[in-house]
Amino acid sequence: MKKTGQGYVRIIAGTLRGSKLPVLDQVGLRPSSDRVRETLFNWLQPNIQGRKVLDLFAGSGALGFESVSRGAAQVTMLEQNAEACALLVSNQKRLKVDNLEVVQLESLQWLKNTPASGFNLVFLDPPYGFLHWAELWSALLLKTVSNALIYIEIGSNDDCLMPADVVILKQGKTQQSNYLLTQWKNTVID
Repeated sequence: MKKTGQGYVRIIAGTLRGSKLPVLDQVGLRPSSDRVRETLFNWLQPNIQGRKVLDLFAGSGALGFESVSRGAAQVTMLEQNAEACALLVSNQKRLKVDNLEVVQLESLQWLKNTPASGFNLVFLDPPYGFLHWAELWSALLLKTVSNALIYIEIGSNDDCLMPADVVILKQGKTQQSNYLLTQWKNTVID
């Protein structure tokens, strides 16, 4: 199954546990490490069942597929790279996941032009050096419920310019990245 130029990530737990997701060898596509994903989903485990999930920079799809595997009600994945998007659709069919939507479009464009809303779990793992945070936060506010959990993964030297009404619940770092679980301040969970 291994192809030249591709690696794989595995789904860690849930109904799709052990399933392999191919990762394209392309600039800017870098899936979260197994350790970071395991930490994130340990944080989320009591709060993932039944969630409406938005993965704005899907890449390999590891975060979205892991969410489905662990009981998310619906997952929408955005990916602008055509080849990566085709691979996401192929994985969706191969894994027989019907509560997942894959959209090939740039994330900010989708946020500004789609009526979809009500997301209560959002993954923000853009390419390192992403510069459009203010615009992203403004558009994202209209798509989420007030108690939305928002996971952010950025390069170790990047800043995601969080609005004042977003609070950090948990955080960690690796040599290459910082990762945070956040929530809108007025409805923080325990």
